[in-house]
Amino acid sequence: MNSYQIHPILQLLTACLFCYQASAQTTVRKIDNDWTLMVGEKPFEIKGATFGYAKDVENYDHYFQDLKSLGVNTTRLWATDKNTGKLLDVAHTYGIKVMVGIWMRHGRPGMEDDDSFDYLEDKKGMEVMYNNALKVVEKYKDHPAVLSWGIGNEVYLNMATDAEKEAYSKLLESICSAIKQQDPNHPITSVEAWTFGLEWWQQFVPSIDIYGLNSYGPGVDLLANELEKRGIDKPYIVTEFGVTGEWDIKEKKNGVEVEPNDQQKYDAIAKGYQNWIKNKPACLGVYVFHYSNGNDFIAPWLLTHYKKMLRPQYWAIREAYTGQKPINAVPVITSFTLPDSEADSGTWMPVSLGVSDVENERLDISFYYNQRTGSRKRRNQINTLQFRGNLREGFEIQLPKEHGPIKVYVNVKDSFNNVGIASTAVVVRDEEAKQRKYLVAKTSLPFYVYKDGTGNPYIPSAYMGNIGSIEVDTEHTDDVHSGTTSLRIGYKAFQDWYGVGFVDPPNDWGEILGGYDLSGAKTFSFWAKASKRGVTAKIGFGLIDKDKPFPDTAKKEIEIKLTPKWKKYTIDLKKLDLSCIRSGLVVVSASYGSPHYIYLDDVVFE
Repeated sequence: MNSYQIHPILQLLTACLFCYQASAQTTVRKIDNDWTLMVGEKPFEIKGATFGYAKDVENYDHYFQDLKSLGVNTTRLWATDKNTGKLLDVAHTYGIKVMVGIWMRHGRPGMEDDDSFDYLEDKKGMEVMYNNALKVVEKYKDHPAVLSWGIGNEVYLNMATDAEKEAYSKLLESICSAIKQQDPNHPITSVEAWTFGLEWWQQFVPSIDIYGLNSYGPGVDLLANELEKRGIDKPYIVTEFGVTGEWDIKEKKNGVEVEPNDQQKYDAIAKGYQNWIKNKPACLGVYVFHYSNGNDFIAPWLLTHYKKMLRPQYWAIREAYTGQKPINAVPVITSFTLPDSEADSGTWMPVSLGVSDVENERLDISFYYNQRTGSRKRRNQINTLQFRGNLREGFEIQLPKEHGPIKVYVNVKDSFNNVGIASTAVVVRDEEAKQRKYLVAKTSLPFYVYKDGTGNPYIPSAYMGNIGSIEVDTEHTDDVHSGTTSLRIGYKAFQDWYGVGFVDPPNDWGEILGGYDLSGAKTFSFWAKASKRGVTAKIGFGLIDKDKPFPDTAKKEIEIKLTPKWKKYTIDLKKLDLSCIRSGLVVVSASYGSPHYIYLDDVVFE
């Protein structure tokens, strides 16, 4: 016996700590010509879903419990934020691993977003991405829920030239090799659409352990052959997967891509997993896209939830990973057609609709539309259609004030909260809509530029003046005017001027179509104060001049002397063209001899 003894509680804590650390180790091994992912010393087959509820912290327990019930054992994030630590904690509670994403900016607007980053010239920006990657790894590398690192997403797809791709590849290798030194316990994945990254990874990024390939529809069955043709002896993960996406659709109706029906969406996941993914020796598994809720164009097509209702994709994940059928069947839309002719806006058009439901539940019917022209946000919007009628006597829809092809949806909801969705297309004529110069997203009034910190329509990315001394906190919690947060803009210098523009798209100065149609608004108002007396600021909206391809159609500001007390300010909008406001808030001020803060709240067009 030793001359000393460890207290039993300390023994237990020590054992738990050892398990905690050991469970975090992930390795990749090739066994009998098959690639295998190991967590600890146990094989781990990725049965994943990408995770879209990162901001809904209060409901993490519900989501991860739900994912576990669907047979999901890992989720994928594209990036980290202030909630990631909590997310990892809850995921670990339910035995779910996480591919932690590290975001890399895109070289041009495209499929993924409207960003534009210069990998040939912006050395400082690349340094920011490099440092951020290492900070993320250092912060989370010892968490037991971490499965791997997922660096970037479809960057090569959203890049114009080979020179840029080579520059990005070299940055990526520097990041991956540094992570390997920092964290030898988790493999590194970089993610690209289809096979667009393979030749660049092969030549320039040897430190990637696993190739992450986003692929939709039956094309995913070809990935293994694509790697073999290139002589790539590395494993891959299908990092996004679902039914064939709009970008690969060839068939059109009235100029609109024909969306797969609900059964095709279900089968792509439930059968596609078994037939195209599970049986590939180099494939470590899949993350189905996308366990999330939405109310825009992508939601009916690819998401598990639409307007908080369950879609066939939700139940398909359950069958793919557990073999179990849906607890309650989604209503089936057996037919949905409109007259195949052009019609004027305002016209009432008859609808031919057939539906069925296995459980014979009460069904609620509603109609919506979407159009695929204009800014990204406009293309993504799904708008309500006026309709009348019932299942027994038939329905009519009223065509909206749009010009050109529109996509029309019917939603059929049952009492279990399932929703079946079908779509078709029709061409609408409207002379006034035809004359619109800037096709941007519709809005309803009041339209809040800032309210309680999250989900705001404009991003503070247009920094001006002494930009190095500006701080922006969109979720400041001390002494707010209303709600839970306010907007705080800090200036840390003792001299010079500064400005912040809240814009859409972010990081753009008028080269990309964006913003919102705020026609009908009569006033622009906001509450504001400063941290000290003597601070004067110009506050308003509109920043982009008409020398740019896509300017603000109106600009207006007022100069005010702020005090330490909240006060409301209002700008009259009469006779202004508000059809494209891409800079929803602009604040310009100066040091006035010392640093200060400006606070704003309830910034609204109404």
